[in-house]
Amino acid sequence: MEYNHILVRFGELTTKGKNRKLFIQKLYQNTKTALSAFTNLTYQLTYDRLYILLNGEDGDAVCERLKLVFGIHSFSLALKVPSEMEAIKEAAFQLLKETPGDTFKIDTKRNDKSFPIQSQDISRAVAGYIFHHIDREIKVDVHQPQIRIHIEVRPKETYVMNDVIYGAGGYPVGIGGKALLMLSGGIDSPVAGYLTMKRGVMIECIHYASPPYTSDRAREKVLELAQKLTTYAPEIKVHIIPFTDLQLAIYDHTPESYAMTVMRRMMYRIAEKVANEEGCLAIANGESIGQVASQTLESMRTINEVINLPVIRPVVCLDKLEIMEIAHRIDTYDISVRPYEDCCTIFTPKQPATKPKAEKARAYEANFDFETMVDECVAKRETIIVKDKIEDQDDLF
Repeated sequence: MEYNHILVRFGELTTKGKNRKLFIQKLYQNTKTALSAFTNLTYQLTYDRLYILLNGEDGDAVCERLKLVFGIHSFSLALKVPSEMEAIKEAAFQLLKETPGDTFKIDTKRNDKSFPIQSQDISRAVAGYIFHHIDREIKVDVHQPQIRIHIEVRPKETYVMNDVIYGAGGYPVGIGGKALLMLSGGIDSPVAGYLTMKRGVMIECIHYASPPYTSDRAREKVLELAQKLTTYAPEIKVHIIPFTDLQLAIYDHTPESYAMTVMRRMMYRIAEKVANEEGCLAIANGESIGQVASQTLESMRTINEVINLPVIRPVVCLDKLEIMEIAHRIDTYDISVRPYEDCCTIFTPKQPATKPKAEKARAYEANFDFETMVDECVAKRETIIVKDKIEDQDDLF
C-alpha cells in the first residue's frame, strides 16, 4: 500500500498565541517554496497541521526536503482513509504487514471527539484486527516497540502512519525580520547564519575582501558557504566589501596591538551602514567568547560601541568542538577549512590587545579620515544574489 499524504506537525509554533496565524502562514509559504520542484503536490492547511497530498510524487524525496524547513517539528508519511473503523483497521494492518519487526504498538489520537469510539478502544480494535490477519509471529510491546502505528482520527478522514520523522524545528525563516551576517569564510560564521535562520530570521551576508592579499579562491569559498545556507532559504544576498585601502590605512596609523580592534570597529561601522540600507534589523556573526583576542568581553565592548544596531552572536557560548559538530551537520565544515585566508587571518598581529580600551581606539582612529573610507567601502560594494543551486550560477565566479 502506497502512502498518499504527508502530515506535518508545527511544534514550537503552537506556543505563539495571537501571532500563531502569521507563523503558520509563513511556514506554509516556506514549505511550498522548498517543495516547488515537486509540481504535483497539493496542500491543505489547518489550525494545527499541514497536509501534503503526494499525487504520485516520490514521498521519500519530499521528506528529505522537508527535513530542512525551519518551523517544522515533525512529519509522517500517511495513509488517508475515511473515519470508519474498518478502513482504519485495514490501513493499519497493511502498514504493519509491510514493515519489518516482531513487536508493535498502536497510538491513537482522537482529534474528532464526536467519533463514537474512544482512543484506547480504537487502539485495541486495531491491534485485534492485526492479530487475526497477520501471517507472522508478532506481539504488542507498549514500551519499546519495533513498529509504532500512529492513528489520528479527524472529522471525515483519518491518517494512519508508522513513522515520525523529526524536522529542523525552530521558526519559519523570515518571520523574525532580517539580519546581516558577517560571513568570514571560517567555521564559525556559517554556523551562526544557520542558527540565526533557525530562529526565524532571514539573513543577508557581508564579506570583507582585501585583494591582492586575499585571493579569488577566498571569495569563491564565501559564496559557496552562502550557497550551503540557501538550503534553508531560497536565496541569500552577499555584499562583498573592497576592504584593502581601509585595512592598509588602519595598519599605517595604528599600533600593531590595536590594529585588530580598530579593524573590527571599521567592519562594524560598514556593516551597520549596509544593514540600514538593506533593511536589516541586526548584525549577526560567529563570535565565541574568548576564542580569539577580538572576542574577549573587553574587546566586544570596545568594538560594539561604534554601532547602535543589536549584534546577534548565536555561537557565543559554544566551544569549538560544538561549533564544528554543527558545521559538519550542515555540510559547511569542508568548505570552511579550505586554506584560503580572509582579511582577518592574513593581517593577524603577533600580540593583539586582549583588553583594549575604547578611548585608545578612538585616539588611533583620529589619526586618519576613516569615515570617508568607510563610506567608500559601502558605496563600492559588490552585491551577489546566491540561489539554491550554485551550479546554475555560472556568472558568480
